[in-house]
Amino acid sequence: MNFDFSFFLFSASVVTGIIWGGYLFYLKRSNTEYVEANEPLLVEYARSFFPVVLIVFILRSFIAEPFRIPSGSMMPTLLIGDFILVNKFTYGIRIPVINKKIIEMNEPERGDAVVFRYPKNPAVDYIKRVIGLPGDRITYKDKKLTINGIAMKQVSLGVYQGVGQGKTMDGAELIKEDLLPVEHEILINPHAPNIKGTFIVPKGQYFVMGDNRDNSNDSRYWGTVPEANLVGRAFFIWMNWDWENTGIGFSRIGTIIQ
Repeated sequence: MNFDFSFFLFSASVVTGIIWGGYLFYLKRSNTEYVEANEPLLVEYARSFFPVVLIVFILRSFIAEPFRIPSGSMMPTLLIGDFILVNKFTYGIRIPVINKKIIEMNEPERGDAVVFRYPKNPAVDYIKRVIGLPGDRITYKDKKLTINGIAMKQVSLGVYQGVGQGKTMDGAELIKEDLLPVEHEILINPHAPNIKGTFIVPKGQYFVMGDNRDNSNDSRYWGTVPEANLVGRAFFIWMNWDWENTGIGFSRIGTIIQ
């Protein structure tokens, strides 16, 4: 069980519901007519907050959850200061707080941008791109991917020009990578060390990497992501705020995440 914001919303829903429902039960047992003006202050607050907290809890737990991007590990796809929405039911319906899956739906596909609980510290949420599916053989060498013996095609798009807090990546090479069938953009720093290795993805696990290949703490360093750690698929940027880049980035709002 994770004592996160979902746990807080669940607890708030239960407490306010018990207070309001208990008061109504008390009035019924004592044959007292309900008069809103006579409500105790605590009951008034519970009645006001209960439906709001419950609706937010349901939407956030089963439909979509907002996240803010705090780092540049997914540049150029996601920038520092992006506020994204994550589809919570794409990979199945889970019971909130205990995160137990009760309804099977889709499985992650190669190329999906996924939010998950960091295996080394489940209290922390990460976002990366799914590169390897269960059973895949992943080789990363000379800053290029080979999956099950097939080299993923890369096409250079020139030199990257960052904005705001992302200007630290100025001069990196912008590349379009084809993950068959998903095409997306990545950044490669030609001066960064050449990390290499071959990985076999275990059953029920996923190999993930950041699009900012030389500035991402991902499966190359700490291993794969268990299916149980998946939170959902990132699909939409609804706001961008980077105080080093004119504040609100209006051009980012409404972007569909590839």
